[in-house]
Amino acid sequence: MNILILCTGNSCRSQMAEGFLRSYLNEHSNIYSAGLKPQGVNPKAIFVMKESGIDISKQTSNDLNEYINMSFDHIITVCDNAAEKCPQFPDSGEKKHLPFSDPADASGSEEEILNVFRKVRDEISTKLKDWLNKLEQ
Repeated sequence: MNILILCTGNSCRSQMAEGFLRSYLNEHSNIYSAGLKPQGVNPKAIFVMKESGIDISKQTSNDLNEYINMSFDHIITVCDNAAEKCPQFPDSGEKKHLPFSDPADASGSEEEILNVFRKVRDEISTKLKDWLNKLEQ
């Protein structure tokens, strides 16, 4: 199964989703993430994922155009901007929109910002598990 997760910056939400899907699915699945304007993997996303036992520090922030000629069984958009601007992919299957707020927009103390990242991380985990359970049925 080939899955692409799209976001605007490919720095937080799509990176966390990629990490979760890699941990939930078997080695026969190929999980990719990309952004409309890649900005590098956010260190806070790496930190809160590590708290969940998932290391995304080796993941890279990729441009959507790197995957435009690939076919995917599922394309998941995790922000409204990506959902609106997602191009058509040849021979691709289901497109699913699972929107999450952007933790990179959080403000406050370091701990308050990390708590926003944790909240979004947990929301991503829950929604992806629900989605995978529906796929299995």
